[in-house]
Amino acid sequence: MLVTSRTLSTHSSIRMASKSTIYKARILKELCFGNMLSASEISVRLQKSLPLTMRMLNELVEDGVIIEKGLAPSTGGRRPQTYAITPGKMYAIAVAMDQMVTKIALVDLQNFERTNELKYSLVLNENPDSLDELIQLISRYIGEVSIPFEKLQGVGIGMPGFIDSSKGVNYSYLDNQGKSISEKMEKLLGLPVFIDNDSSLIALAELKIGGSMDRSNVMVINISWGIGLGMILNGSLFRGYNGFAGEFSHMPLFNNNKLCGCGKSGCLETEASLKEMVNKTKEGILSGRVTSIKFLPDDIEVACEMVLNAAIRGDQLAVELLSEVAYNIGRGVAILVHIMNPEQIVFSGRGSIAGRLLLPPIQQALNRYCIPRLAAYTQLTISDLNKDAEILGAAALVVEQLDKRFTNRKPKPKNHPFAA
Repeated sequence: MLVTSRTLSTHSSIRMASKSTIYKARILKELCFGNMLSASEISVRLQKSLPLTMRMLNELVEDGVIIEKGLAPSTGGRRPQTYAITPGKMYAIAVAMDQMVTKIALVDLQNFERTNELKYSLVLNENPDSLDELIQLISRYIGEVSIPFEKLQGVGIGMPGFIDSSKGVNYSYLDNQGKSISEKMEKLLGLPVFIDNDSSLIALAELKIGGSMDRSNVMVINISWGIGLGMILNGSLFRGYNGFAGEFSHMPLFNNNKLCGCGKSGCLETEASLKEMVNKTKEGILSGRVTSIKFLPDDIEVACEMVLNAAIRGDQLAVELLSEVAYNIGRGVAILVHIMNPEQIVFSGRGSIAGRLLLPPIQQALNRYCIPRLAAYTQLTISDLNKDAEILGAAALVVEQLDKRFTNRKPKPKNHPFAA
């Protein structure tokens, strides 16, 4: 929340925030995700009285943090006033990482519009300097964007690996000797920093601003260099006991003697990842298969886009290999359907730009491996957010923490935007 006389008056108020401050943060959280809401809708969502909600809304309007957006459509009675976040008032620094590429964007939390999106090459595997390099990238980015520091609500980062988001620790990459990555970055950046698994944030984006907003039980498949899984259970993101839930990529489905990055063999990833699709395309070109793809560059991201675009154009080899990937994903999805009985499965991430080409082979695998009664009640959909889902999920992570961070008793740096 922005610094005003009504919100945070002293540094000690960060440590023991008032109930009204926390409630205002919760209101802002609802408005970020709800876009426009009336006072009665907010009071129902937060289970607070309407007079209290109105008082908090009026104070936020006076402070310029929110604006009145006019009257809601009539439902038979008096039309209520609606409220929204003031455009250009609250921003998040959103970071989306994979093993090789890092994207950073400035996100306006009023409408989740991205600006100033930049892409960097940052290799995570066997790179002891990766954390310092990431901090330097974000620090330089913050210094270059023309946004007043006090408008930045925090930094949200999606990254691969085994991540305990409550402790801020990534056990797979960005080594910090077991200590909190978030705390180290906060000290150096002067902003709240939140990290989470990339697939979990893709699911969070689908839940909060994507096609699963009104769904309770959804499995979100992240089709990328691995096959990630974000789980929405009972309308909330499910991370498991310590944040490691959703390692869909490492289900042992094949007796192929292929070594996976996790150290095991036969994982779903070894037959269903985009990396495998690119490798098989290169093999096909070398063996003389008929294809419109003459060569693939060493840059795997560019190579992947070339194969996916070729499949969309109808290239026979690309379609064949993409169908193999999708069918193998469908084998894993059949297991999810049997265990979770989800109402919806969303295919998101980098591979989802293939769109409708993915669904027939996935459905074919479900027809073969899944009990018909269970599969009949699960809807398969392609994400509208596709390759942008992770960076939007990183911004949503910052919004998710708007109220929670006020209960943290650790003092923040003096240049922190929430400190007076």
